[in-house]
Amino acid sequence: MARPLSVAIIGAGMGGLATAAALRRVGVDVMVYEQASQFARIGAGIQIGCNAMKVLRALGLEARMRSQSFYPRSWNNRDWKSGDIKFDMIFGESAEEKFGAPYLLAHRGDLHAALAGVVPGEFVKLNHKLVGLDDTGDGVRLTFADGTSAVADAVIGADGVHSTVRDILFDTAPARFTGRIAYRTTYPAALLGGEKIDDCAKWWGEDRHIVIYYVKPDRSEVYLVTSQPEPDFRIESWSAKGDVRDLRASFEGFHPQVGQVLAACPDVHKWAIMDRKALDRWADGKVTLLGDACHPMTPYMAQGAAMAIEDAAVLSRCLDGVDRDGVADGFRRFEATRKGRTTRVQETSRANIWLKERTDTSWVYGYDAWSVPLAA
Repeated sequence: MARPLSVAIIGAGMGGLATAAALRRVGVDVMVYEQASQFARIGAGIQIGCNAMKVLRALGLEARMRSQSFYPRSWNNRDWKSGDIKFDMIFGESAEEKFGAPYLLAHRGDLHAALAGVVPGEFVKLNHKLVGLDDTGDGVRLTFADGTSAVADAVIGADGVHSTVRDILFDTAPARFTGRIAYRTTYPAALLGGEKIDDCAKWWGEDRHIVIYYVKPDRSEVYLVTSQPEPDFRIESWSAKGDVRDLRASFEGFHPQVGQVLAACPDVHKWAIMDRKALDRWADGKVTLLGDACHPMTPYMAQGAAMAIEDAAVLSRCLDGVDRDGVADGFRRFEATRKGRTTRVQETSRANIWLKERTDTSWVYGYDAWSVPLAA
């Protein structure tokens, strides 16, 4: 029998782990290389759209995510001061029936742990920082900062907005700071003292917004994330701390429900929001990019991780049954199938108008990465 295709995946984030799981389903040998020494449960929420849930379902994760996540009635869009409803995007059972999967609100760490749980540990190598890629003719040699190396038939760069794989392949401009920052945190909902809040709400201000939602099925944990102008702050880090007093001052005058959530908030992280233009191409021979490495998203549609998870499913279909001589064609097919959609989501998110008024959401949530026609 022919030797299975071997693929090295750089990055063990959402996209990298989803890709590993999806490729293993079609018989591809995978090894994931991650520069971090361990996985950390960062205090951040994540919205798992119906489109992403269809992928997770096929990976065997639907029951786990339903049990760990919050099932909201809607994503309610409100005026920052009056609380008047701009558009209430109804989810729950009606959206599940319409789009074919649930819409869930989760802790980012819980989704990451679920994905890690379907990729056996022997196929993930931590403490492996990529520093070089070389075409050997038969495959691709990967070199790591500790002096070790590996060879695979193909490489997938799922290593995020500051992708090393992308920098090796292409001469690209650095990520652009948008002039805006985000505060974000999760904290026990008990700190709200019994005050009721919406299941999921985005409060639209004149030059800023705040999104608040539960991330646990029993409403025991709440998450908030903001976007506001602050052109002098450039630290892009999941762990950088912000001053909760500055956060409260930034949203002074917002609706009392926002004030209650911020008054109860014990501490926050602060993060510079970056953006990057879409790449002209994603692949070079037997190496391709995936997720934020090739189409990073601003956070305004809650679709960044979903796009990487969709990528994983489509890429696995493009490599199903492919040998190493067909990898480059498979990568081109993947890009041709996905690029139009990811570019549209990038541009829509960048505009930050998603759900601000009545919106046709079917093109986003109705998408099924397992059945969408593949490019010729």
